[in-house]
Amino acid sequence: MRFDFEQQFTLWMEALVSAEVNPRRRELLLKGLGHGSVEFLRQIWFPIVGHFDHLQPEWEVRDFGNGYRYIDFAYLPGGRKGAIEVHGFASHARDLDVRRFKDLCYRQGYLGLDDWTFLPVAYPAIMDEPKHCQQIVLSFIGKFLAVDVHASLDWLEAETVRLARRLLRPFTPDELCAHLRITKQHSRRLLSKLVELKILKVASGTVRYRTYQLIY
Repeated sequence: MRFDFEQQFTLWMEALVSAEVNPRRRELLLKGLGHGSVEFLRQIWFPIVGHFDHLQPEWEVRDFGNGYRYIDFAYLPGGRKGAIEVHGFASHARDLDVRRFKDLCYRQGYLGLDDWTFLPVAYPAIMDEPKHCQQIVLSFIGKFLAVDVHASLDWLEAETVRLARRLLRPFTPDELCAHLRITKQHSRRLLSKLVELKILKVASGTVRYRTYQLIY
């Protein structure tokens, strides 16, 4: 059964708190996420991804001054490191003094030097331009998808997965036909198998499947 956002969000946060052994981060998680972070998940992340796998809120990192900093969201698929920061307009624009501006630059610099891929997201954009934000987040996720595909797939199946990774949006059997130069019947067999393998999912269509996309 597919849970709605509120149910899945609550279960996810409870599991994070239960599993966390670091008292500093556990205290932050118990306080709950800020409004901007929750709206990012509600308006942007969950509608396009559908789950919170590999996503860690309030992730603790050490800076070069041997202090602690916390990333709004760390995206950690397969040991790779992505950082998402939600910037509120008031705290990052109107009220940004010289000291805080320098600290913000240092913060982003530390992450870059430690091989993090950094994505800043403006809170006003979440509320005013969610579709644009969703496309940027999909592109961010795409950077973490492995170039290689599973060795058990044949070359047509593997190329279908690569196409899905490049597009980062739902695509039709007709698009796959044109890309692979195969019949529509063949393309539907390929897509059905990849859905069974839980590599792709049906993005639209009930009786007759129409579009497919990658499972992130």
